[in-house]
Amino acid sequence: MNKLFRPFLATALLATVLTGCGQAQQAAPKTDGSAEGSVPQAQPGTTASTPSELTIYTALEDDQIKAYLESFKQANPNIKLNIVRDSTGIITAKLLAEKENPQADVVWGVAATSLLVLDQNNMLEGYSPKGVERISPEFKDKQQPEHWVGIDAWETAIIANTKELEKKHLPIPQSYDDLIKPEYKGMVVMPDPSASGTGFLTINGLRHLKGEQGSWTYLDKLNDNIAMYTQSGSKPAKMAAAGEYPIGISFGYRGITEKKKGAPVEVVFPKEGSGWDVEANALMKKPTIKPEAKLFLDWAITDEAMKEYNKNYAIIGAKQEGAQIPEGYTKNPLEQLIKLDLNQAAKDRDQVLQEWQKRYSSKSEPKK
Repeated sequence: MNKLFRPFLATALLATVLTGCGQAQQAAPKTDGSAEGSVPQAQPGTTASTPSELTIYTALEDDQIKAYLESFKQANPNIKLNIVRDSTGIITAKLLAEKENPQADVVWGVAATSLLVLDQNNMLEGYSPKGVERISPEFKDKQQPEHWVGIDAWETAIIANTKELEKKHLPIPQSYDDLIKPEYKGMVVMPDPSASGTGFLTINGLRHLKGEQGSWTYLDKLNDNIAMYTQSGSKPAKMAAAGEYPIGISFGYRGITEKKKGAPVEVVFPKEGSGWDVEANALMKKPTIKPEAKLFLDWAITDEAMKEYNKNYAIIGAKQEGAQIPEGYTKNPLEQLIKLDLNQAAKDRDQVLQEWQKRYSSKSEPKK
């Protein structure tokens, strides 16, 4: 089984993932006299005295955004944030469509594989946020200045409705191989990888587990059991929680959240390992780059922000004392991640999605 390198675990638990995402970079020394990790505030003559605004594209969950932004808004009340939120694939397609006339100032919490695609299209401006040296090397771009910086990682999980499966006298699936058993025919929902980062990281993980041809053979069998491919990575978890379908292929955070709300679900991280990606930030390349955009990216990797991310995700970008594994995750979340290469995933993305659509899109729910 392909797993993360075990030697990393002793020194990098909750902060480090695998190779293929970049190498260590050092940011320029701080010169503003502010405390390390503190919430950046607008400087006189830029945003402190004059109201201004930023347009931010994000794929973060709706119920996370408000809590995450609280510390930024308290420190910078004169900066209006126009948040454009959607699933990863939709945000990625929107950004690519706007290439010649970019509307977003900042991308926040979008899959690193998507940001790598944008960078391949020369759409990102290099910027090293203050405190970037605190970010683990595998969570940031190897270029200097960095073209993207990660904040946390999310991973494939199986969300199973225990009551519905009990009614059918079926066990809770524990693995990818369980999901293709004929007894689960028509009971599984999964995100469409063209729309959802969770869908894409799941099939990318399978490609690394089973190889190019083996993954398509597996996905053909899985498709026989799929009732629907959703346009959202969180929707399969919500559908399983509501009992619409017994099994949803989703991601850990959403399944854990549904269980905390009282839904009769179990969150299972596949025993073969989970596909994964990094939620990351970037500065969009535009004729005029607002100083507020850099200010926001500085804030997005502060200790305050990282503490909020850690409430939801077990693996975060900055090493911190007191970092915790949130309830519901495996005891060794890093070991759960399949060893893979995000750069290669970004290069293969278009080809993989075209093949996936050709084979399976007839079961996708209508796009928004």
